[in-house]
Amino acid sequence: MRVGPLKIKLQLLCGDGFAMGPGKADLLEAIDMEQSISGAGRALGMSYRRTWLLVDEMNRCFQDKLVETLAGGGRERGARVTPFGHRVLAAYRAAEVEAARVGDSAAYAELIGMLLDEPRADKPQKPET
Repeated sequence: MRVGPLKIKLQLLCGDGFAMGPGKADLLEAIDMEQSISGAGRALGMSYRRTWLLVDEMNRCFQDKLVETLAGGGRERGARVTPFGHRVLAAYRAAEVEAARVGDSAAYAELIGMLLDEPRADKPQKPET
């Protein structure tokens, strides 16, 4: 998300991996809409394998599963975002909104006041040896 010239990317770490970030939040929303992990991947332009790996990583990084698969045929097959997954998604989206409020801070205003609109056209300087 952008706040003026500031790009905010809220990512939650779990060990060396990412438990949640903007892409995984979008994936959860797509799974909720499509009721299918593969359908969500198609909607987001992601490979089936990549989608499954992201879901697996999310499920392993939180106290409870965010997504569960439903085996069988008919209406009850596919995947769904669990109630816990909905809580995680809502909390993440709320944290994004709170993080965007940095744009209201005095430190942000001072920093933006020192920023140019575009980089100078100066040639890069050679590093001193």
